[in-house]
Amino acid sequence: MKFTLALLFVSLAYTATAVPIDEAAISRNDLEDPTRDFPEGSREDVDLDLDGEVDEELLQGIAERNLYLLFTRRNPTAAQTLIINDANSIRYSNFNPNHPTVVIAHGWLSNQNTGINSLIRDAYLGKGEANVIVLEWRRLAISNYVTAVRGVPIVGKGLGQFVRYLIGVTGARYEDIHLVGFSLGAHLVGSAGRELLGRVSRITGLDPAGPLWVLNSNRLRTSDARYVEVIHTNGAYTGLGIGSSIGHADFYPNGGSFQPGCLTYICDHNRAWELFAASVSYNHLIARKCSNSLQITLNTCRGDTFPMGNDDLNKYGLGEFRVNTNRRYPF
Repeated sequence: MKFTLALLFVSLAYTATAVPIDEAAISRNDLEDPTRDFPEGSREDVDLDLDGEVDEELLQGIAERNLYLLFTRRNPTAAQTLIINDANSIRYSNFNPNHPTVVIAHGWLSNQNTGINSLIRDAYLGKGEANVIVLEWRRLAISNYVTAVRGVPIVGKGLGQFVRYLIGVTGARYEDIHLVGFSLGAHLVGSAGRELLGRVSRITGLDPAGPLWVLNSNRLRTSDARYVEVIHTNGAYTGLGIGSSIGHADFYPNGGSFQPGCLTYICDHNRAWELFAASVSYNHLIARKCSNSLQITLNTCRGDTFPMGNDDLNKYGLGEFRVNTNRRYPF
C-alpha cells in the first residue's frame, strides 16, 4: 500500500530535514497562521510506503545513537548532553532531582531543532523549575516510515533504560517523571514506560501516529504509566493520528479530526503539541466528559469538566472528553 499525501508527516512537527533551524522562526507568531510555509517546508510530498522494506542494518544499535539533551532554568536554550553509563555527565549537569522532569520525544522526520521541543520546553521553564530533556532520535526518525515504526520499540526501550540510569545516579523519583511524545514519539514513550514497568507518573501522547499502529501490540497503552493521557487532533479516517481511545483519558479537541484555522492534515496533526504547550502555560483548556463517540462528533458532551493537558504530575482521570478551542495560540 503506497500513497502520497500533501505535506504528509513533514517532520510531523514542521521539519523535513536534519538541518538545524532558527528556533525563533517557529514560535507563537507562526501558530497564528498555521498554513504558512516553514523553513523546512521545501518538500511538498512525502511517500508513505506502508509496504516498504525495513532497513534492518539501520536498526542495529539504533538506541545507542539517541541523544538526551537537558534544559533547565540555568541553561534554558543551551543544552547539556546526558549520557547513559556516564555518571559524570549527569552529576556535573544542571539536573536537579528535586524538580519535576519532563522528557519530550519528537515524531517522524524530526530532530532536536523541531518546533515541538522548544515550544514545550519554554512552556515548562517559563512556568517554574523543571528538568526538560529532549530526546533526539533523528537517526531512526529520518528513515522510511516502516523502518521507523519497526524501530520505535527499540528506541523507546533505550529511553526507558536511560531514565532508570538517571534515577539511579541522581535519586530522582519515578513519581516526578512525565514522558511526552508526539505521533511516533507517543508510541515511543509508551515503550519507555513499559520498560520502566509503568512506574512513571504520567505519559502524554500527542496525536499518536495511526498508520500501522491500530492493531500494533507496541502502541501506547494504559499500563505504560500511572496515568496515560492522549490528545487526538487528526484522527479522521484518512488522518495522521490514531482515532481510537487508547489512554486512561482521551481528549478530542474540536471533535478530534480537524482543527480550526487548519487547512492541511499536518496542521491538524501538529495542533496536538501546540495545544499541550499552551495548556502547560495556562491550564485553560477545560473539557467535558462524553458518553459516546456520537456526542464527541456532535459536540453534545455534558459530563463533568476535566482539564486537558497541563503539567500536573498528580493528575488522574478516566474516559473520553471533548474541548472546543480557538484557532490561534493559546487557543
